[in-house]
Amino acid sequence: MPSNTLGDCFTLSSFGESHGQCIGAIIDGCPAGLRLSEADVQPLLDLRKPGQSIITTQRRETDTVEILSGVFNGFTTGAPISMIIWNKDSDSRSYDDFVSKPRPGHADYTAFSKYGGFNDFRGSGRFSGRLTATIAMGGAVALKILKNYLNIEIISYTKSIGDITMDTADIPFDTLSKNRYLNDVRCPDQDIAMRMRDLILSARREGDSLGGVIECVAQGVPVGLGEPIFESIESEISKGIFSIPAVKGLEFGSGFSGSAMRGSENNDSFSIDKSTGKIITDTNKSGGILGGITDGMPIVFRVAFKPAASIPKPQKTVDLKDMTESQLIVSGRHDPCVVPRAPPVVDSITAIVLLDFCLKSNLVPRVIR
Repeated sequence: MPSNTLGDCFTLSSFGESHGQCIGAIIDGCPAGLRLSEADVQPLLDLRKPGQSIITTQRRETDTVEILSGVFNGFTTGAPISMIIWNKDSDSRSYDDFVSKPRPGHADYTAFSKYGGFNDFRGSGRFSGRLTATIAMGGAVALKILKNYLNIEIISYTKSIGDITMDTADIPFDTLSKNRYLNDVRCPDQDIAMRMRDLILSARREGDSLGGVIECVAQGVPVGLGEPIFESIESEISKGIFSIPAVKGLEFGSGFSGSAMRGSENNDSFSIDKSTGKIITDTNKSGGILGGITDGMPIVFRVAFKPAASIPKPQKTVDLKDMTESQLIVSGRHDPCVVPRAPPVVDSITAIVLLDFCLKSNLVPRVIR
């Protein structure tokens, strides 16, 4: 399978570069008969786009999506759906120095080595967070199908920034969903969100950056999704999540904290839900997955994002022209923390993977009526 494509039955192929003419996505395997227009895709792109507040990059892009194919008379046709966004506010002037002096924390050196210097380095090219907009294009379609036809809901939100963390253990799903976009940090707790925002602005004033953690919850997922052993639900979600720039860690359920527990603490006991008659677990330390297969409980995982790599502080590097040690300062318009723009992208990856598995399990028809 090409490395720029995710999925088997429902696939997303991403194309374009950060400072190229456009970026775009091709979605294949979408059922015919789905009512779809740009209005279904744009809201998710608007949640991810740059320039929304003072805690994000000040690059100004409208990220207006255009659907070029695969939709006729307002419905999907079953043919590939192609979408594009035109890049309108790119500024490549500050990137020339990075051809020979790779930026610490970026893919400049590895891309230069792998592609022999022919890679588009402007704005980090294919390795830019800007390409997550192509993920959101496919995610918007997948989220609509999952919600409307299977009643599966996916929400992601900021759980921590730096050393400030929100405790989400006892907060209902509906509350998390309703409150997550009430602030520009995308944290459901408004007081904690203000503290996170202040911390991000403080790091920006100091010429530095911060990382954080996104938590994702998928509710309404049926039992039985996943194809062990190499296409387990965890394997495929992880594969997609690690395609998001700046992601460096992922844990499901109790994750790393579970490794410090005893089995009697970490095991989820089974019981019967008296209102539905369905088998449930009393706790959800497994994160809704057992043996790589969904168990009917909410899928819960957390994603660790490293601090944004572009910072206006002097940093040590090497000059590839003469192989000497050197220094650089990264100028330009950059996010002091990428986490606040990441929840729509995490939602999208999760939705694409879940829909792909639902199609494999024949839970979604090839023609939607």
